[in-house]
Amino acid sequence: MKQQTAQTKTKRGTPDFQLLILTLLLVGFGLVMVFSSSSSIAIANKNFNNDALFFTKKQLMWAVIGLVGMFFAMNIRFNKYKKLYAPFFLFTTVMLLVVLVSGAMLNGARSWIRIFGFSVQPAEFAKIAIILYLAALITKKGERFRDLKTGYIPVLVIVGFIAGLIMLQPDFGTCFILVATCGLVIYAGGASMKHIMGSILLVVLGGALALGANALFSSVSTPDTTTAPATEATQSYKIDRIHAFLDPLSDKTGGSLNLYRSLVAIGDGGITGSGIGQGTMKLHYLPNAYNDFIFSVIGEELGFVGTALFLLVYLYFIWRGIIVSLRCPDPFGTLVGIGIMGLIAIQAFINIGGVTQTIPVTGVTLPFISYGGTSLFVMMVAMGILLSISRTNNLDVIKEEKTKSVTVQTSRTSPALRSRDSIRRIR
Repeated sequence: MKQQTAQTKTKRGTPDFQLLILTLLLVGFGLVMVFSSSSSIAIANKNFNNDALFFTKKQLMWAVIGLVGMFFAMNIRFNKYKKLYAPFFLFTTVMLLVVLVSGAMLNGARSWIRIFGFSVQPAEFAKIAIILYLAALITKKGERFRDLKTGYIPVLVIVGFIAGLIMLQPDFGTCFILVATCGLVIYAGGASMKHIMGSILLVVLGGALALGANALFSSVSTPDTTTAPATEATQSYKIDRIHAFLDPLSDKTGGSLNLYRSLVAIGDGGITGSGIGQGTMKLHYLPNAYNDFIFSVIGEELGFVGTALFLLVYLYFIWRGIIVSLRCPDPFGTLVGIGIMGLIAIQAFINIGGVTQTIPVTGVTLPFISYGGTSLFVMMVAMGILLSISRTNNLDVIKEEKTKSVTVQTSRTSPALRSRDSIRRIR
């Protein structure tokens, strides 16, 4: 009876404690920074009910929903995601199609739809759906994945299809993150390097041709009074971002405004920063301070020391997730974990790189930190999947320890095993 009880208790391993705590810490820190960067804007705007906690309340609501989703995902055995990926992928694809037809237009992109009274961004769900799909497909194909026709091309077609739907919104930043993450999963899955390099060359060539055709078409086509202004504004906005990256001082009141003020905010932080809530650039100077440019607020209010500490915690969090992924005995779990942590790392690099002039600004959120309900929810559910993988890892460790314990106890009571062990020691 006691043995049965012990087996029941150890049927599920415990989640990786460090990874769980780090996730909660990042979410909590994000809530603090959302309040710090948005309160002054919200309290002075009637559209936000003059409520300093307007954005913080919404972010907190999504954090609670995300917490429920994370614990739910954490309690599903990760090998069941091999079956769940198909309906989830199909549902996400349908949402991507729906958003192109009836999605809400925001910042020149049709990316949002209403579901059960909530505004959600289907492209965020697509990031996790494609990771699960690729991990399951690559694992199923096994060695056949290295074959160009039967293995690599079918995977590439799926990635291209989803990326194409996102580009039609258009959302270049999310599309780039998705493609880069898929590339990481495909590489980790054992794809041939010559196939990968050929794909990169095709993507670069295709992108150049698409941009050239678009520029040519825009220059020779007859303007439409209903769509031309929006199209021209979108194209001008993209060009301004490139110019701002090349020279943020070229137009401090125009296209370079956001990046210029972002760099000023980070520079004003100095060594120790002005203190949480004491920054000035967020006071109607830096647009989207609580979203795309929240790292600039962190730099101003926490300074070099605080920012460096934050980045170290972030790096350790990513490193810990990779370690958990590599320890998984199932290739499917390893690929899913690598994909999730790669997604977080790539998106964080693009966000931080954009606001620090390392790369052009693309307008993506900083995972777990920036304001954005769908992004936060999806990232927390993704961590729930990774924590589910860690539970399986810990269960295997418990089983190994029990096996060793039983062997030791048996050797103490069995003369034959004691003699065998003695002979081995002598040899």
